[in-house]
Amino acid sequence: MASASPSGRAPLVLGAVVVAVLAAGEATHWIASHCLLGPGAVSASAPGGETVVVLGHADPGPTAGAENRRRVRAGLRSRSTPESQLVLSGGAVAGPVTEAELMARYATEDRGYTGPLALETTSRSTWENIVAVIPLLEDSARIIIVSDCVHALKARMFLRRQCPDLAARLARGRDYRLGEDLLHKPASALAGIIDLGLSAWVPGWARNSATGLAGVRRLLARGQARPSRKPPSRSSPSVISADEAA
Repeated sequence: MASASPSGRAPLVLGAVVVAVLAAGEATHWIASHCLLGPGAVSASAPGGETVVVLGHADPGPTAGAENRRRVRAGLRSRSTPESQLVLSGGAVAGPVTEAELMARYATEDRGYTGPLALETTSRSTWENIVAVIPLLEDSARIIIVSDCVHALKARMFLRRQCPDLAARLARGRDYRLGEDLLHKPASALAGIIDLGLSAWVPGWARNSATGLAGVRRLLARGQARPSRKPPSRSSPSVISADEAA
């Protein structure tokens, strides 16, 4: 029997490559969702309760974009009890309305959320997200950070750097779903892993990389200087009810 011609094998090879890329993206997100969690699962009904933090994505508005809507849905399904507090974090990075406000409108108006809600509206990077929400986490027995899975892993790494005692309370959220955003996962996984590596190994990257061109310039100007050992300053996020957010 004659072997298949090179042109006949090309679709099979292309199909195998596509499947491998999609599978790699899926596996990366699954692994990321299981990394840097606390040493033991704590019940959401334990004293202090549960806080679910949803990190915003740069969004021009005037309504929440697809990525922020996906993150809000993941945050809502990650809540274990009706009393779990939902924290939406993100300042005005790409438009006049803060990411937190855009997500709050979607959660309350489109998803019907009426539970405990707090907005953090000053942060402009993942590092600043974590700095700003720490005051809202200090009394929580169980902490969940929700975002793109690789991005959430980076945020957990930053919480571990800033407050190891709070990082010990981290639990897994439900931001990973098999097959969800399947075509988007390979690209987000690759970009996320590169950013995660730079945040872990390049001095200053974690604090300055996401604050725009000026931040990158500061980063380059610092060369190989070590970041300051001073603890990060903390903002005072506002705590509001879901009715006020609406």
